[in-house]
Amino acid sequence: MNSSIDWSNYLAAVWRTHKKYLKPIKDIDFIPLDSLIGIDKQKKQICLNTELFLSGYQANHVLLWGARGMGKSSIIKGLLERYHTQGLRVIEIPKEDLVHLLDICDEIRELNYKFIIFCDDLSFEEGDASYKALKSVLEGTIEAPPKNILVYTTSNRRHLLSEKMSDNVNKEVINGQIHLGDVIEEKMSLSDRFGLSLSFYSVDQVIYLKMVDNYFGDVKADKHKIHQEAIRYAMQKGIRSGRVAKQFYNYYQLLLREFKPTFETPLKG
Repeated sequence: MNSSIDWSNYLAAVWRTHKKYLKPIKDIDFIPLDSLIGIDKQKKQICLNTELFLSGYQANHVLLWGARGMGKSSIIKGLLERYHTQGLRVIEIPKEDLVHLLDICDEIRELNYKFIIFCDDLSFEEGDASYKALKSVLEGTIEAPPKNILVYTTSNRRHLLSEKMSDNVNKEVINGQIHLGDVIEEKMSLSDRFGLSLSFYSVDQVIYLKMVDNYFGDVKADKHKIHQEAIRYAMQKGIRSGRVAKQFYNYYQLLLREFKPTFETPLKG
């Protein structure tokens, strides 16, 4: 465990699995929150929660779940860009290394910074018990939860643990009320520990094209043609999202600049 990070000079760190240490990040991929289109409600809620946290008030752990490519991870980068001058720091940890989460919290709980522990694309399959370390951090053990740490995580699932039809076997109806079986209660209890749950959905074509326009900015080109190509590109990808808009921009800007490859004939497979 690396406990020598100078957090006055580093804004973020990432847990490295094989070396089992926190690597401070020099080149941070900042994303301004204002550049994220179509998720204003989610941005407002998570900013409020983060500002409460930074101001010393009680705040909630956050689960961002839903459609892929809609800015769930980008919001975390945006929070760091906006609030790092107020003492916010981010530590990213892969799901498979959550067993080290309590040790990481021990290293930082007395520091004069506010930390978001970020776990991206989180879910747990049947038989995976690593979620228990996460539960301990979310609500504490015999030791009170650290006041300077919150967990923000993203997932495609609303309930982080996989569910099976057999989980419903022990469900009962008592006096007209549904009482869930122990298995379902256990699986739902993890998601319940996130006081703020934000949902993300694929956007309609109008919002998608606004995302595209945001990337192209003041580029002088036929806007109608760009929109036509952007719609066609999204149809090929099978989803309209911020990620697809960015991928389309990466592809189409080369055509606008009349990019020419250095090879004269197509490469042969």
